[in-house]
Amino acid sequence: MKKKNYVRDDFDIVFYEGVVSRSPNYVEALIPLAEAYTTRGFYEKGLEIDERLSLLCKDDPFVFYNLGCSYALVGKKRKAIHALKKAIALGYADFAHMRKDTDLRCLHGDKEFENLFP
Repeated sequence: MKKKNYVRDDFDIVFYEGVVSRSPNYVEALIPLAEAYTTRGFYEKGLEIDERLSLLCKDDPFVFYNLGCSYALVGKKRKAIHALKKAIALGYADFAHMRKDTDLRCLHGDKEFENLFP
């Protein structure tokens, strides 16, 4: 298991929050901010950023994959599956990773989730 570096994650959060406060739609800062929030367990904050990214990056399969993970982490299973379907439609194809991604643990065994895999 990877040890979490909370000091680094806290620094990242403060740094990227500062960048985003000056440039609210700066994708290159929003992506690592969402990741830092999620790593620290601030799932709702990570979800807010991922939702914003989905509006800014409407054709990015990784943005929608991360959105699906964020929805799953806060227990919004239907929204998670919908976002994952969109990610796949946009070209996301790492199904091996999707099957083992612990962020999606609440979806394991869900028929609709299992039907996403070829």
